Amino acid sequence: MIEVADIHKSFGKVKAVRGVTFTASPGEALGILGPNGAGKTTTIRMITGWLPPTSGSVTVDGLDSVDQSMAVRRRLGYLPETTPLYPEMRVKQYLDYRGRLYRLSRSQRKAAIDHRIDQCALTAVRDRRIGELSKGYKQRVGLASALLHDPPILILDEPTSGLDPSQIAESRNLIRELAQTKAVLLSSHILPEVEKACDRVIVIAQGEVRAEATMTDLMTSRQHTIELKADPTAALPAINAIKGVASIKPSPLESGWTRFTVEATNSGGDLREALGALALTNSWPVRELSIKSTGLETLFANAVEGVQ
Repeated sequence: MIEVADIHKSFGKVKAVRGVTFTASPGEALGILGPNGAGKTTTIRMITGWLPPTSGSVTVDGLDSVDQSMAVRRRLGYLPETTPLYPEMRVKQYLDYRGRLYRLSRSQRKAAIDHRIDQCALTAVRDRRIGELSKGYKQRVGLASALLHDPPILILDEPTSGLDPSQIAESRNLIRELAQTKAVLLSSHILPEVEKACDRVIVIAQGEVRAEATMTDLMTSRQHTIELKADPTAALPAINAIKGVASIKPSPLESGWTRFTVEATNSGGDLREALGALALTNSWPVRELSIKSTGLETLFANAVEGVQ
C-alpha cells in the first residue's frame, strides 16, 4: 500500500533523509521510531505530499506522491503531532466542514460524523467549542477528522500526545482495530506505545533506517551474557559453533575476564545450557551467565548508538 524506495531529502547542505526504504501494507500497523532530528517527520511529509523527495520515490496505492499528489492525499488520513483545528468551531461543525473538504454528500457526512464521534469517544463534547476542550479531546477530534472519509491508509504522528492513561489504552485499542483493514503508519518516541500498538517497527537515525523487526521477533529473540576467564581467540569460534548463535560481541574486562554478549537466532531459544557446557568442557571459569529478551528498547538503543 505504501512503498518508500530509496528516498533522500536535502535542505541545502543538510541531508535530512538518506536512502530510506520500507513498505507498509493493509492489515498491519508499522511503527517509526527515532531520536529527535532523525528524519521521521521529514519522511512522513514526503509520504503525505507535503514535501517532494530530492531523489527516490514514494507510491501510495500504486500512485506517485509527487505526480499524483491529489489522488494520493484522498487515500490518506493524516494526524500530525500538532493538530490543526479551529478553536471557535464546535466539534460537530468542524467535522462537517472537514467532510465538505473531502466532498462527502450531506448523507455521507452525517453517517461519517456520527460514526467517528462514537468511535473516538467524542459524544460528550460533540456540541462544545474546540477551544474549550482539553488537549486529549483535541487530539481525538483530529483523529476523527483524519478518519472521516474512511481512508485506506492512516498516518499518525505522536497520536497519544496529551492523553491520559485510560485514553492512551483506548487509542491503542482503536489503532489495533483500524490496522485490521488499513495500513497504519505510527510515528512516536514512546517505545511502549509502539510496542503495544504496532506489528512491525523501523528505527530511523541520522536520516537512515538503522533497524527493522517484527514485534514477534523481538519477543522471541534472546540475548545472553556470559563472563569467562578465557582467551577470546579460542572462546569466540567455540561459542560461534553453538547451534542457534546469531552474533557474538566480546568485551574485555579486568584480570583476563571477558564478557561475551551472545545473540540467539529466532529459533535459537535459551542457550545457557550449551554455553555452560562449553565452559565446563574447556575448564573456563564462569562468573556470570544470564539471559534476557532483547525487546524494542535494546533494538532502539543498538540502532541509535553513537547518535548525538
